[in-house]
Amino acid sequence: MLNLFLTSAEQGLVFGIMALGVYITFKVLDFPDLTVDGSFPLGAAVASIIIFNGGNPFLALVLSLMAGMIAGFITGFLNTRAKISGLLAGILTMTALYSINLRVMGQANVTLLNAKTMFTYLEEVLGIPRRWGFISAFVVAVVVVKILLDSFLKTQLGFALRATGNNPDMARSLGINTDAMKTLGLSMSNGLVALSGGLVAQYQGFADIGMGIGTVVAGLASVIIGEMIIGERSVGLATFAALLGSFIYRLSIGIALRLGFAATDLKLLTTILVIIALSTPRIKNLLRIASS
Repeated sequence: MLNLFLTSAEQGLVFGIMALGVYITFKVLDFPDLTVDGSFPLGAAVASIIIFNGGNPFLALVLSLMAGMIAGFITGFLNTRAKISGLLAGILTMTALYSINLRVMGQANVTLLNAKTMFTYLEEVLGIPRRWGFISAFVVAVVVVKILLDSFLKTQLGFALRATGNNPDMARSLGINTDAMKTLGLSMSNGLVALSGGLVAQYQGFADIGMGIGTVVAGLASVIIGEMIIGERSVGLATFAALLGSFIYRLSIGIALRLGFAATDLKLLTTILVIIALSTPRIKNLLRIASS
C-alpha cells in the first residue's frame, strides 16, 4: 500500500504540472485547447533526444518548456489572427505536432535507460536514492511552478488574463488586448504541459509518440476533481486543487489496476470519471430541488 501511495504521489506531482497547464486554458482562459495532446509528447521528445545525445538534462527541460510555448503560440496565432475557432486551432496544431514529434525523435520512441537523466545526477552527485530523487525533484519543481504561477496571476498582467477568460467583452472595453492575452495564456499553458512531458520522459526512461493521447482528458479530470473537493475560492487554492486532483486521479488509476482492471481500460475509466465529476453539480442541484 505504501508503494502505491508513493507511486501515486510521484505521478501526481509530475503530471500535476500538466494539470496546472490545463487549468490555465480551461479555467482561467475558458479556452477548449486540445494542443496539449501534442505539446506533452513534444516536451518529452525534445528532452529525450537531447539527453539521448549526451546533452544536459536540466537544459533539456528548459528547451522542452520553450518548445511547448511555441506550440501554444501557434494555436493562439491561428485563433486570434487567422480567426480559426479555438477548438479547431488546437486540433490543427495537435495534428501537426504528431509529425513534428516524429521528426524530433527520428523514430516512434526513444529510450533513456542508459542515458544520464536529472535523476542520475541527483543519485551520483548528491547521493539521493533514485526513489527519493523522484519525489524530491518533483516536489521542488511543483512548488516553484505553483509559486510562479500564483504570483503571476496576481499581477496586473495576470488580472488581465483572468478578465479575458471571464468576460472578454468587458476586458476589451477596459482596453485589454484580449488576443494577446489568449496567446500568452496558451503559450504558458502548453509550456507547462511540455515541461511536464520532459520530466515524465526522464521519470519513465523513454519518450513515445503516443504518450500524449488522452492528456487533455487526464488534465481536465485532475482539475475537476480538485475543484469538487476544494473549490476555487482563490488563485492559490485553485492551483492547489489542480495538484490535489492530479494525485487523487493517479491514486484512483493505481487502485483500479490493483483491482484487476486492464491497462487498456484506463482511458475508458478516465472518461467515466470526468463525466461523473462534471455531472455531480447538476445532480446535486436536482436532488436539492427534489427535496425542497
